[in-house]
Amino acid sequence: MVSESGADEAALFESYGNIQHIDPELAKQMLKEAKDIMDRLGVPFFLRQGTCLGAVRDQAFIPWDDDIDLGCVIGLNGLTEDMIEPIFNAFRDNGYFVSEESNDRWIAAGMMKSSLRVDLTFFRIINDCIFHFPYIWMPARLFASLKEIEFMGHGYFVPNPPEEYLETKYGPDWVTPKVAFEKDVLAQVANSPVAKIAPVPGQLMTKVRIFDQRDELVRGAEVSIVGLAEASTDDDGYVEFGLPYKDFYMLVIKFDDHEEILYQELLSPGASYIYTPDPSINNGRLMALSEVPENGEDVAAEHSLG
Repeated sequence: MVSESGADEAALFESYGNIQHIDPELAKQMLKEAKDIMDRLGVPFFLRQGTCLGAVRDQAFIPWDDDIDLGCVIGLNGLTEDMIEPIFNAFRDNGYFVSEESNDRWIAAGMMKSSLRVDLTFFRIINDCIFHFPYIWMPARLFASLKEIEFMGHGYFVPNPPEEYLETKYGPDWVTPKVAFEKDVLAQVANSPVAKIAPVPGQLMTKVRIFDQRDELVRGAEVSIVGLAEASTDDDGYVEFGLPYKDFYMLVIKFDDHEEILYQELLSPGASYIYTPDPSINNGRLMALSEVPENGEDVAAEHSLG
């Protein structure tokens, strides 16, 4: 249950699946608070993803956005890895719930306060690039000399040049506001430099079972985890993937005349999931897969029987 403060683990998890359009006044206040914290610690940061897009294109928060996206690059602008934990602690001291994750691509935190999420990511440089969700490799040079812009009455840094950054993430039509932007981002993955992330040897396989609108399993459905792998479901409706670690992934699922882009799904190595379409929504669902509990094959079997 989410607390009144909106600063707890329940609020963070709910924010990933239940989209609440951003409150611009609250977002303005919390962005300034983040700036004050980072400035006190002497750590430059940049606006990224949808926050950067809104600031550069619209000079406003995007009305259908749901969080604040901030970033830093380890090794650039004076940032070292040992500076990161004190930053997270400073946000905790200011009333934020902070959940940390790390891997070979980044150290990141989902931070909640007043039921608004701030995603702060410290990127690692890999082959002169940094990794951006869902599977886009950004040239590190875009973050070496940040550009300051005025936004919400204050100065904030953005990648430089911001236009190249936004086109790399959202495509050449980034200047056009779009609620359904997933296909544009998907097209950019194909244009991104190849830098494969391999599964960990011995990692358990992740399973996804596909059902159609009639709640019947689908054989031969095409399932892609964007940027990683693609495969077709077997006679029992299953497809398996080797994932490098627990993370958010973008999926594309196709069968018959149905196609859906699942923009953000939290998947774990060794876990099993069920996909069922929502006839009222073609694209843009978040956290749409249902995880099957351990020893929960009976649940999946019951599902297939309707």
